[in-house]
Amino acid sequence: MRRLIEDKLIEWKESPDRKPLLLQGVRQCGKTYSLKKFGKDHYDHTFYFNFEKNPILKDIFEYDFDCLRILDEMAKTMGYEHIAPNKSLIIFDEIQDCPKAMTSLKYFCEDHPEFHIATAGSLIGVALKHKNVSFPVGKVDFLKMYPMTFLEFLWANKCEDIVNLLSGYDLEREIPHPISQRLEQLLKTHYAVGGMPEAVQKWIDTFDYEAVSKVLNAIIESYGRDFSKHLSPEEALKVEWVWDSIPLQLAKDNQKFMFSHVKKGKRASQLEDSLLWLNHAEMAHILRVVENPQIPLKAYEDASCFKVYMSDLGLLCHKCGITLKTILEETPLFGTFKGPLTENFVMNELLSEGFSPNYWSSGNTAEVDFLIQHAEQVIPIEAKADTNTRAKSYALYCKRYHPKLGFKLSMKNVGSNLVEDTLTYSLPLYLIWHFQKYLN
Repeated sequence: MRRLIEDKLIEWKESPDRKPLLLQGVRQCGKTYSLKKFGKDHYDHTFYFNFEKNPILKDIFEYDFDCLRILDEMAKTMGYEHIAPNKSLIIFDEIQDCPKAMTSLKYFCEDHPEFHIATAGSLIGVALKHKNVSFPVGKVDFLKMYPMTFLEFLWANKCEDIVNLLSGYDLEREIPHPISQRLEQLLKTHYAVGGMPEAVQKWIDTFDYEAVSKVLNAIIESYGRDFSKHLSPEEALKVEWVWDSIPLQLAKDNQKFMFSHVKKGKRASQLEDSLLWLNHAEMAHILRVVENPQIPLKAYEDASCFKVYMSDLGLLCHKCGITLKTILEETPLFGTFKGPLTENFVMNELLSEGFSPNYWSSGNTAEVDFLIQHAEQVIPIEAKADTNTRAKSYALYCKRYHPKLGFKLSMKNVGSNLVEDTLTYSLPLYLIWHFQKYLN
């Protein structure tokens, strides 16, 4: 399946300032597959080393950081031939399991840049934040990978013709009904299936949501095993409490995450580290409030007030017991959760585009779903599940702060108008992969 990360990996390979690569992402989002495919397509040879499956490799890093010795001994251990520079991709997988391999990247960068080293790991963020790991600051290139975006989901569903057609469309032109109807159906399917490659592949192979559910359930169970493997029993239990609480808190009228709602009698001080563990593992995304939308946005965050979203829509729906049939038929009881599900979708898409969003709140009177910083501007974004895009809070924000540009994402077709002198694009949720074009 085609992934957006492929273009970024090619840029990394061709960069004259290339350093060892650190590819981060939630477990099972496709990091290893993408790196192996990249090696196959763009190098003469690919050498793959997994520190989790082959712990004996860790011993090689205990002696010194002589890069040539390390590569020679690793190759012999795994039965590989000599590793030639420049023409080979060397993959260190699950590198968080070998802290000294992480440290060695400094010496590969300084002493042997002719070797193309790409590393990956689903818990790299956890290792860097929660363990005593000597990290080679300034000696690595970073890339982040996420579960499949809606554009990648369209590619996987053999919709290249629609993507190519719309890529050349005038940005002000409405999408014809047959195409919009098809895209709405695919978007709702994406909500239920999610973006985990194994789940998407199962859907493409079978079009059987029961089979997809089994895959999603297996992924959730594997996450639970991660808790037990990498944390003490007490810490693992608290992380599981927070993990299970995310869908429940999204379903509340006020989606602000409350530690008091995670477990009765538990305080924020007892659970904050558990939420941060999930965030550093890329399993949960934290959206913090900004009351004074100035640049830089991050300087005006209120760390005590935030929402929490899940990294994958399919996992969110599965944990909530929401099926594809429920979403497609829009069962009445599903109505209240459509909003949070839509916001989670937009959050994930913005992150995959490289944005670091916030949301705006004015006490308890008004709220705008997302704010992003772009080209020295703060841009408000409202996300609606249906075609009704009326939003008093958005209008109030525009009246108060006078942004030049804003967006309303919904099931409404393409359009634009002025809201309190702010040029506001109405962008269908199924065209969110066009978002950068509208910004530019």
